[in-house]
Order: sequence, then C-alpha cells, then structure tokens
Amino acid sequence: MALPIRSALRSAGRYVVKNPRALATTLRHAIGFRVAVPLEALRWVVENTPPKKRSPTDVAIEARPPAVFVGATVDVMGTKLRAEGSIRVEDLRVDSDEVRLSLRLSDVDLRVLGSSDSPIAGLLKSGALDLSRPGNLVNFLPKKPPALLDAKDDRLVVDLLRVPKIASNERLQRILQTLSPVVSIEALRTEGDFLILALRPTPAGFSRALAAARV
Repeated sequence: MALPIRSALRSAGRYVVKNPRALATTLRHAIGFRVAVPLEALRWVVENTPPKKRSPTDVAIEARPPAVFVGATVDVMGTKLRAEGSIRVEDLRVDSDEVRLSLRLSDVDLRVLGSSDSPIAGLLKSGALDLSRPGNLVNFLPKKPPALLDAKDDRLVVDLLRVPKIASNERLQRILQTLSPVVSIEALRTEGDFLILALRPTPAGFSRALAAARV
C-alpha cells in the first residue's frame, strides 16, 4: 500500500512552518552538493507505513552525530525485546551492482519485555551475551540475513542488492544505472536532526547515464 501523498505534503508543510530554519539548512547543504533529509521525515514514513506481521513497533529514530540511534520493539523467536543501538556508516559504495555499507554499531542494548522463559530471554537476563561486539553475535545466527557480507566485533558489512526483493526492483535498478555513473556517494551521517548524504559529481560518466536512461 502506497504512502498517503496528500498527508505527506501537509505534514511537510507543517514541519517547515514549525522549523523555518530547516529550509535554509537544506539549501545550504544543496549548494555543497549534499542532500539533507530531516529525520522527522523518516519518522513520518515509519509511522505511516502499514504494519506487517511481526513488523517492529515503537520505532525511535534520533541523531547522535555522526551516527543515528534506532530503537524498536521486536519479536524474536516468540520473545518480545526492546532493541536499541547507534549506527554509523563507515563506508558506502553505491552502483548498479551493489549497495554496500560498512556499519559500526555502538550502545547496543537488548532488553526482554514482560516475562519469558525462552532461551534468548535466559541469555539476555544472565548477561552472557557480549552486546559490545554485536557482529560476533550475528555470526551465531542459524540463518544469516541475505544482505550480510561480513560481521566482526562492532562492524557489519551488508550489500542491500543481495536481498532478492530489493535486487528485483526494476525502478531502483533504473535509478542506480542512471545516477551511479554521474554521481557517487561519499558519506552518510547525521548532523543536527538531519541525515546528510554527501555526493560527488562524476561528469565523465554522463554518456553511460544517458544510455541507461534511454533503455
């Protein structure tokens, strides 16, 4: 189900009225070839996306520059948990063949909500899990996420195009094939209450981008 466009526009208008400096911030970053996305926009998308079975609930998104803090209530093997942590993008590579992110996780916390005698609840309550090295814990998962390339200590490397549903998205593929030859992404970080996408133009790839757009 698509997001309500009219509601999104009304919310955007109210945000600009309440945060008059936000437009100036966005323009300032645009001049420096950076895209500034208010985190409030991401919160709105999360709140207005129709939930699916076992979808995370009570999602929180906050800036902890240069990282972004994310918290959510999730169901893991029948145990309700509150999962929280800060995510910093250390490296980012985007082209038509891969969308690879090297992530550093910090301040990771997992808490059991309610009463549960499941194995995972027992491990968390006993303190046996070393949450300061979440990458090592991921390696013990019986079924690893398809996007995961590497996990060690506090570092995860993922390639989003390894997720079949994302890789098969024709619109996304067209965007990547058109934009990746002429612009590269240098960094993804938070600043204030904004998510900043730093770009670098590569005019030499214009002919490739034009050819992809004509297909």
